[in-house]
Amino acid sequence: MISVAKVQRRNAWRYYVRGVAFGDGHRPVGQSLKDAQEMAGLPPGVWRGHGLAALGLTEGQVVTERQLKLLFGEGRHPDADRMEHELLDDGIDPATARRATVLGQPIEEIEHRKQTPLLALDFVLRPQASLVVLWALGDDRTRRVIEQAHERAVATTLRWLEDEVAETRWASGRGRAKAPALVVAAFRHYDNRNGFPLLHEHCLIANRAQRPDGSWYALDTVRLYKNIVAADTLYTLTMTTEVCEELGLSTVPREVTPGLRPVMEIVGVDQALIDWSSTRRRRIEDVLEGITDDYVKKHGRLPGERARHGLAWWAAQETRPDKKTPRPLDQLLAWWRVSALVKFGQRMVDGLLQRCQVAGAAIRARVGPWVDTALATVDVAAVVFTVRGVFYRRHVLAEERRHLLETLRGRAYVPGIDDYIADRALERYGRQLTVPQKGRRAPAADQLSYTAEFTSPSRWWIAGTDGKPRESTRYERARVASLALQNAIRTALTEPPARDEAPAATASAALPPTGDHDQAAPHGVDHPGRAAAQTPAQRAAAIHAHQQAAMPQEYLEGRTTDRETWITSPQNLARLAALTRAAEARSRTVEDQADQTKHAHQAKQAPTADARQHHTAHPDQSRAVGPDL
Repeated sequence: MISVAKVQRRNAWRYYVRGVAFGDGHRPVGQSLKDAQEMAGLPPGVWRGHGLAALGLTEGQVVTERQLKLLFGEGRHPDADRMEHELLDDGIDPATARRATVLGQPIEEIEHRKQTPLLALDFVLRPQASLVVLWALGDDRTRRVIEQAHERAVATTLRWLEDEVAETRWASGRGRAKAPALVVAAFRHYDNRNGFPLLHEHCLIANRAQRPDGSWYALDTVRLYKNIVAADTLYTLTMTTEVCEELGLSTVPREVTPGLRPVMEIVGVDQALIDWSSTRRRRIEDVLEGITDDYVKKHGRLPGERARHGLAWWAAQETRPDKKTPRPLDQLLAWWRVSALVKFGQRMVDGLLQRCQVAGAAIRARVGPWVDTALATVDVAAVVFTVRGVFYRRHVLAEERRHLLETLRGRAYVPGIDDYIADRALERYGRQLTVPQKGRRAPAADQLSYTAEFTSPSRWWIAGTDGKPRESTRYERARVASLALQNAIRTALTEPPARDEAPAATASAALPPTGDHDQAAPHGVDHPGRAAAQTPAQRAAAIHAHQQAAMPQEYLEGRTTDRETWITSPQNLARLAALTRAAEARSRTVEDQADQTKHAHQAKQAPTADARQHHTAHPDQSRAVGPDL
């Protein structure tokens, strides 16, 4: 999971030097960063990114306090002191020597225009709560595997941002170019402000990138913001897959908020352990409930997606505790273990990994490392269209990575299959809305907007946990739309052929856009033990059987993971039937009243109309008789 914060003020680097670089604690005044980190047993920050070579830095080199101030406080070269001294020794005047160490446009010029310079973006990457619990309470090998997977997932995400997203901009955004590399200062933390386990990494991405001609310009930070969700899903997919493959684990959907997208957690980690580690979340939820009620009273409706994020941020700021005194990891691990033993007992704590492996083995026994590209394509397209209506490639790519995590349940996947299925979904089901205009630069592939020709499912009501019905969310409607399309594909592809000589024509003619499973494609579906003489319909049936086993049972039955919201339960069916009867009775009452009012109005108007017709008939008759007289 990824969250992002801006580093804007010129003294913002002090917060990271005194707090973030010191484990979110208070560094003693007058003590150097290096000495404080060594005394507290904290890991130092390191440099990351392919842009380090242009600055004379290397991957993994320790970040110093002076380098933080120069780059993130003044927008200058991390080794500006040495460069400036050399230029002064050569006889260069001080102003010119200092200007030569500035990367891109000086901060003073930006502030002179009454603008606030953006110095960096703070990307915070952290795994799911179940992985954090395993890391905090597991043995040394488990902890080492999770830390290595986290480190590789961070590197993979940063590399994807460099290769696919990062761009430099100039002339107020009118000029753009691909940014070949990023400059990142990374700091690893082990706990939250309450002292409970929370493995996460602060990645300070400098708002400067070098162009091929050697000049430095600002990053297009809007593109970075737009691709946060796609980067988030890449980090989660990469880390979860590696941990599950190394330790023999699997994932299961856990619904945090009824009706919203579930989180894929490690199966076997008890909810009580997740709640034990998520102390801040409980406090945030309590405050969020109150400010959500105030929002409803003020606006007369529930908050939308953007408003929910804003209220959650507000609740997080309201419940943010003061900085703590950082402790070494060894002390934290000992304290976490004692806390868990006191609350849950030794059997539950010591048997955590074994329970997860047993539960994971049961899932891995029926889930193979294969993906049905046809069903994945239609699932991704249907979900994205139903949720958004108008979407871009980044939305499809993020949804495809979620699909891989939900379908494979922690199994390894072929690298590049996410891009393959995303492009296939846009090609088969996307209808491009962006129209290139003459005389203007052609938009890039990730700037094209799309929609689809699917039919959006109607809204319905679901029995809530508090006994009150709630309206179905966009995500729940998206799941229903996806399942309907997948079932149509299954029916068409598994239909018995009408003639023995043309088994493939029956499958393809029933549904032309989706009747191709790409068996020969590099990322196509395969199934063990299939016979070479199988027809396409038989191969499709085998693939669908695998897909049925791979998908979570809750999704196949079209319900959420919260049992209280299952519409198929007897209690909810009876409750919804009563609500339906009451609604129908009210509708009939309203219709009857409307009919009575209409009849009464017609009865009142009828005598008046007859009298008017009788009154107008006499003059006509007089005029008709007049000439005969």
